[in-house]
Amino acid sequence: MRRISINDLEPDMILARAIHNSDGRILLHANMLINESYIYRLQAAGILSVYVKDKYCNDLEIQDVVSEQTRIETVKVLKDNFNQLEKQHKMNIRMVRNMVDHIVDELLINKDILVNLTDIRSFDDYTFAHSVNVCVLSIMTGITLQYNSLKLMELGMGALLHDIGKTRIDRSILQKPDDLTREEWNEVKQHSEYGFDILRKYDDLSLLSAHVAFQHHERWDGHGYPRKLAGENIHEYARIVAVADVYDALLADRPYRPGYSVNQAILVLKRMAGIYLDANCINALLANISTYPIGCIIELSTGEIGIVVDVNKEMPARPVIRLIYNNLGKAFLQFHEVDLSKLSTIVITRTLSEKEFAYLTSNSE
Repeated sequence: MRRISINDLEPDMILARAIHNSDGRILLHANMLINESYIYRLQAAGILSVYVKDKYCNDLEIQDVVSEQTRIETVKVLKDNFNQLEKQHKMNIRMVRNMVDHIVDELLINKDILVNLTDIRSFDDYTFAHSVNVCVLSIMTGITLQYNSLKLMELGMGALLHDIGKTRIDRSILQKPDDLTREEWNEVKQHSEYGFDILRKYDDLSLLSAHVAFQHHERWDGHGYPRKLAGENIHEYARIVAVADVYDALLADRPYRPGYSVNQAILVLKRMAGIYLDANCINALLANISTYPIGCIIELSTGEIGIVVDVNKEMPARPVIRLIYNNLGKAFLQFHEVDLSKLSTIVITRTLSEKEFAYLTSNSE
């Protein structure tokens, strides 16, 4: 399957993964045949990309690092707690802890699996899905850094609740489609202090977890907020969450831009190392990311075009490629696969957009 933009979605394509909202309700089931009505519904829901089945790699099952059910339940628990905090000024920390516990358990079981999937989320549900992704990515980073179970739980709780302070920000500001005024931006920046103030009042939550909410917008070079902490004066949990926060935000489709590709997001992170973000935390996160995810369309230095069908944990930038077109743009009569981890002279030169691949496909038929 491949992730494609909603603008490239066409009738008769088959949906590869179900689309859920933040309440866990299925908007569209997997294996549904797409029609114009469904495309309109997805656009109306603020969903800008989906996974579709592909004849070139329809035999592949991509395993996520945590189960779909765990993601759905965690998003729902998080949304319920945000709503409960707004209305009743309290949270059910035990429910949140249970979900983080599930995520830690699944990640420890699947620690040899690279992240290949990009979560699909709507604009309205962005904060909740984003927070779950940041939690997953942060815990994976902690595992790479050889954290014990206690530290993984503290990190996971802080990561999942890092944006809880946004419950005190006016929604009209958070959802404003235009540029924020200076006053509005200053108000948004208060969410880190609001978050710390909320979380530090829960006796059954580690104060270190609360400091994640407080410090996740501090910068390695000391130009962040709210306290302009620098380097190792920023707690490592917050430095990890800052990396995961930026990485997931880059991948997400936003109203003002489509999501970055994984390769583009990795390049941005590397440029931020030692300036905005801790380079060690960046490297620990990237050890878990498939540079070229399964389903990604790439061009090799040989001029051949193929689709990534498997990844190598030890060499994330050297995946297994199913070759589809030769260097003249002609389709191979039979697909064959090459493992780049065993072919040091061949490299990936670029990834192809859906439009480029569609053009190539139409011209070769």
